[in-house]
Amino acid sequence: MDVTWRLRMAAAQREVWTGAALRRLLAERAGVDLSPASVSALLTGQPRQLKLSTLAALCTALECGPADLIEVDTTPVVQAARRGRAKRPEPSPRQGRTMPPL
Repeated sequence: MDVTWRLRMAAAQREVWTGAALRRLLAERAGVDLSPASVSALLTGQPRQLKLSTLAALCTALECGPADLIEVDTTPVVQAARRGRAKRPEPSPRQGRTMPPL
C-alpha cells in the first residue's frame, strides 16, 4: 500500500504558495498555531505520522477534504512465499540413512 502526501499540490491549487501563508490560514481559519518549522516540514516532505487534529486543521485552513491531502493506493499486494514457512521437500528413499549390505 502506497500513501502519497499531496499538501503542496492542494495548497498550490488554492494559491497558497508559502509556509507563512499556510500558517496564517491555519491560525485564522482553524485556530491552530504550528511552528514555522512544522509547517515547512509538512509542505516539503511526507510525514511519517500525522495527528488527526492537524489533518483536520489543514482541511479547515485549505477548505478541502482529507482525500485532497492524502492519496492512498489500495491495490492488493501480492505476497511472496512466507520465509521459513515453506514446506521442505521430503527426502527421496535413496537420501538419508544408508542400509548396510546384507
